[in-house]
Amino acid sequence: MKQDLFQAIADPTRRAILTLIAIQALTPTAMAEQFDMSRQAVSKHIKVLQDCELIRPEQAGREIYYHFNPKKIQEIDNWIAQFRKNWETQFNQLDDVLSTIKKQKK
Repeated sequence: MKQDLFQAIADPTRRAILTLIAIQALTPTAMAEQFDMSRQAVSKHIKVLQDCELIRPEQAGREIYYHFNPKKIQEIDNWIAQFRKNWETQFNQLDDVLSTIKKQKK
């Protein structure tokens, strides 16, 4: 079952995992050491992130390294961008109003 992208990043541990592997690919064991949790607990988080395609596995000998998938994060950024434009427009309008008020007080 495909996980919802926003539900996946709602969890602080999964966001922390993404932050870590954005810097360098890690094995589940290395991740577990970083978070002081069991490999099994980390594996549950990895499964959610992998189901959403936020991370991708790569076999290297007997180990599996997980890599960050920036293309999937771009989907989140694209969704947020529509709101960012609206906020910027509203803030610019507020700046104009405040500037007009300031000029009227002089």
